[in-house]
Amino acid sequence: MVRILSEQNSIVNRFIAELRDVNIQNDRARFRRNLERIGEIAAYEISKTLPYHTKDFTTPLGVAPMDVPAEQPVVATILRAGLPLHQGVLNYFDHADNAFISAYRKHHKDGSFEISLEYVAAPSLDGRIVILTDPMLATGQSMVMTYKAMLERGVPAHTHVVSVIASNLGVEYVKKHLSSNITLWIGAVDEELTAQSYIVPGLGDAGDLAYGEKA
Repeated sequence: MVRILSEQNSIVNRFIAELRDVNIQNDRARFRRNLERIGEIAAYEISKTLPYHTKDFTTPLGVAPMDVPAEQPVVATILRAGLPLHQGVLNYFDHADNAFISAYRKHHKDGSFEISLEYVAAPSLDGRIVILTDPMLATGQSMVMTYKAMLERGVPAHTHVVSVIASNLGVEYVKKHLSSNITLWIGAVDEELTAQSYIVPGLGDAGDLAYGEKA
């Protein structure tokens, strides 16, 4: 299932527009905050899909039954660009367990690249609801590799993938290579992917814009 947040006009469009804007991008703090805001919006939307149960809560004047989430998800991110988006989701699921994955493109002199996966820190994922965040879904290869690496920690009951910008190719690649118990939450989908696998118009390198250029 693919849900595109910007298909219906809302304030999320403003945050995505600012992430794309080359002038506003100069403000790293605002760039990170906009990623965080989109994570918060995605978390709110995902919260509507979770299982709930009724609990009684004692107020100063009595007892109020409330429907609350029956379980907390595991919030996972791909380092380093995913950290602000991860924080946005965590702001709403503040009791969640967390997982962190190091996956990056290892570029070669001929312009090609491979996905390198070096580090996974996660609790048991067996039967859990997982929210996996990465701001850019370009080719989809790193997302598929990350998900398969996470399966070593158990098979989730359902996985929600949250990305700000995706390419059509990336969305189709994930749909083709991952199981049906996955929902994609995308801010916006762009048509073009360059020969170097960068999304156009996209927004640039999210990690560099959030934290500074890599050597």
